[in-house]
Amino acid sequence: MAIVLKEKPIFVIGAERSGTTLLMVMLGAHPRIGVPEVGWLFPRFYPFLHTYGDLNKEENLRTLADEMLFGLNRHLWGMDLNPRTAVDELLMEVKERSFAGIYCAMHEMFARKNGDKPRWGQKTPHNLYFIESIKECFPNAQFIFIVRDGRDASSDYIESAFGPTNIFCAAESWKLCQNAVKPWREKLSSDQWLDIKYEDLVRQPEATLVKVCRFLGEEFNPIMLDFWKGDIGQKRGTTRDHKPLGHAASDRYIGIHKQLLSIRDQRVFAAVAGKELEESGYQNDVDPIELTQEDIDRYREWDGRIRAALLDAPGGHILFESYRDWIADQREARKREGIWSEADAPRVFPAGDPNEELIIGYRAWKQWKEHFSIKRQYTAKGVVF
Repeated sequence: MAIVLKEKPIFVIGAERSGTTLLMVMLGAHPRIGVPEVGWLFPRFYPFLHTYGDLNKEENLRTLADEMLFGLNRHLWGMDLNPRTAVDELLMEVKERSFAGIYCAMHEMFARKNGDKPRWGQKTPHNLYFIESIKECFPNAQFIFIVRDGRDASSDYIESAFGPTNIFCAAESWKLCQNAVKPWREKLSSDQWLDIKYEDLVRQPEATLVKVCRFLGEEFNPIMLDFWKGDIGQKRGTTRDHKPLGHAASDRYIGIHKQLLSIRDQRVFAAVAGKELEESGYQNDVDPIELTQEDIDRYREWDGRIRAALLDAPGGHILFESYRDWIADQREARKREGIWSEADAPRVFPAGDPNEELIIGYRAWKQWKEHFSIKRQYTAKGVVF
């Protein structure tokens, strides 16, 4: 089922740590565009819609709406909603009884409650794996893909509290993202797809945003440059991983890999994603190192072990991960209730993909969470945006 909106929805995509959040808050500062916090709704729910049963049944539609609304990384996206009646209010807004209907209603509700804006956007980096699904739901959607030097993005990713823990896995993740969008860059027209570079956005923010607004059919507004004064910028800017959102756009983060990556790590990146780096317009400065299968297996296993161990460390993402695991538990509970069965389950992406957990947005892999008996946590500690 498809929803064609007069005000075209906007999807900001790109590898994590590539400037997607920066662009999100810049667009969200526009007086006509409402952009909430990251949603992870397509990766987390779309592949599993069959587990909710017939959405024409009120109880099934309500279950999906409840999990989508209360599973957000930021509680109710900061909207002024009564938790007891929030789902009722949301379901009154749906244009159709479907995932797309709920998704659209959530974003329209946010845009209305944040400046009564007529247009909405969404930034979830891994939506880049679900472009086909997004187009099925919203045929006239517009996509902005932002790319950053993969070595800088990978350095930033390793430094974060939620990303890969070594250069091989960071480079592998960045490479997967670049290759995922290649077919769509060729398929989609120039009024549906726009490529921009992080480096251009921070060096020439006004000129780049003028280009973005022209693509979107919107007038550039200088208030977009004051993104850091807004609600999301202020909250994110207090966290270790998103301090750049607490001040005006700056080029100080360009070239950080030269300080954060050893020459050997740079050679590992070149071995994994050197081709994609050059295709993206960046010059490779080192020769690739030769990696054995033993090296690759070790990088991946160490990454899995460390990710799990760091979930409940200071700044870790145990809260978000716990809710992701809880949602998976609910799918199994519905299967036991007979709402769906494995025999009837469609084989849809990313089921069976070797990077399934990464694509869906898990911060640690089930194998290692079970291995270390990681305990879930549903109560917030510290900053939660």
